Amino acid sequence: MNAPVVPSRIWNKRAQARERRLARVAARLGPKLRGRIAPSDAVVALLEEAIEAGDRVCLEGNNQKQADFLALGLTRVDPARIHDLHMVQSVLALPEHLDLYERGIASRLDFSFSGPQAARLAQLAGAGKLNIGAIHTYLELFARYFVDLTPNVALVAAQAADRQGNLYTGPNTEDTPVIAEATAFASGIVIAQVNELVESLPRIDIPADWVNFVVESPRPHYIEPLFTRDPAQISEIQVLMAMMAIKGIYAEYGVDRLNHGIGFDTAAIELLLPTYAESLGLRGRICRHWALNPHPTLIPAIEAGFVESVHCFGSELGMEEYIRARPDVFFTGPDGSMRSNRAFCQTAGHYACDMFIGSTLQIDLAGNSSTATLGRISGFGGAPNMGADARGRRHPTDAWLRAGREAASDATSAPRGRKLVVQMVETFREHMQPAFVERLDAWQLAESAGMALPPVMIYGDDVTHIVTEEGIAYLLLCRTAQEREQAIRGVAGYTPVGRARDRRAVAELRARGVIRRAADLGIDHRSASRDLLAARSIKDLVRASNGLYDPPRRFRNW
Repeated sequence: MNAPVVPSRIWNKRAQARERRLARVAARLGPKLRGRIAPSDAVVALLEEAIEAGDRVCLEGNNQKQADFLALGLTRVDPARIHDLHMVQSVLALPEHLDLYERGIASRLDFSFSGPQAARLAQLAGAGKLNIGAIHTYLELFARYFVDLTPNVALVAAQAADRQGNLYTGPNTEDTPVIAEATAFASGIVIAQVNELVESLPRIDIPADWVNFVVESPRPHYIEPLFTRDPAQISEIQVLMAMMAIKGIYAEYGVDRLNHGIGFDTAAIELLLPTYAESLGLRGRICRHWALNPHPTLIPAIEAGFVESVHCFGSELGMEEYIRARPDVFFTGPDGSMRSNRAFCQTAGHYACDMFIGSTLQIDLAGNSSTATLGRISGFGGAPNMGADARGRRHPTDAWLRAGREAASDATSAPRGRKLVVQMVETFREHMQPAFVERLDAWQLAESAGMALPPVMIYGDDVTHIVTEEGIAYLLLCRTAQEREQAIRGVAGYTPVGRARDRRAVAELRARGVIRRAADLGIDHRSASRDLLAARSIKDLVRASNGLYDPPRRFRNW
């Protein structure tokens, strides 16, 4: 009996599709297209021929660097031709990112963070104008680019390109390599906007054979100085909390490899390293190796000899010359400019760091935290990745092993370490909103937006410590859910959660060292003065850098 004839399978459909798209672009642009270089006035035509309805499109929107010219061009394509796009991107930062849904050009979204557009995103999702696939951590989204969210087209940003199409991404490389590689090696189309075309590049960050088209933007791509915090806005409460964190956690565990989240709380810690931490004899014992953007508030600690190395997710406006002058600390190329890489730095933050410390908007009685509040879908960024115990880690450090011993509840289980995950919040946020709640807004947000999971940023079982102005809750020392709840209530101050504490249980936890007040750490509240800050203004940071730091105009008051 003859076997059925199976039609021969075509194994290069994606490559054929790419060739058809390239041919369409060449036909429409004609002599305007010179090799890989397309003129800026043809960007809409380029996008209409390179993209097809229903495509998965990665539009580079990073924490800082934005492919803003390409984003604007995409909003101007004909929705009758280009529609139902599935957008995959790290950050929704620009109005154009959501204009795509208003105009019917895009309909589905997978992303990580939407801080500046969080309220509008919630409105569009509630109105049914976009369907959110999932909210990811950065590394999780990058991983899916290589599995089930591979882009058909990538729109990226670079500092410069040469005539062959090689790209120089400059200090703010950020997400570009992972986006370009995932797209180019799956027969997708990579389009780059650049600030300038040059004859020779300082270095090649993305080779030309990964890039299909280059457009010189009429203006430099937008970069947000996201990590700049003016020391003048740091309060004495934040100084007190920073003192408790340094003495009660950093010194206690010998935290040497770490990541700081964004905010004035962690900026205060950075500015206390050369003063308060130095007075405790901690230089050379803590905070030597960082996975961190180049925070300007870290300058005094670098100059004081606390910091040995910093690997960065991205850069920070105004820090370019300072970084160039400190190549022993930062990862720089032969040209002196920094090479950042968000995917590698997120990996370093997950596996190579002993501690993550950051802030949040809400914490519940289990220690779950979220930055998603009613009317705002803000996403997470990198916090869930940095603030998660790395179960695959195998290399030991003293801090990691100690945290593992303290957290162990079963003496017969195999020994392993534990990452320190610290949430640092004042008990009341802006407008006197309590940071501690019985139930996260994330649950109601999930219900209203039809999400399969509530957008919890860091799960409570990963959180080892909570720091507030009331003290530190050492959650890893808790042995029951009831103890954990009372430890959280015990540092929740005069919020409704804090006022509902069991006073006897909290007193017992304090006697065991599960809760420690400032006095328990030998810290006098009266000593928590802004005078301890190594810099008390942006101008002080400039002085500390020997004039190398050039802050953005909005932070200058001189």
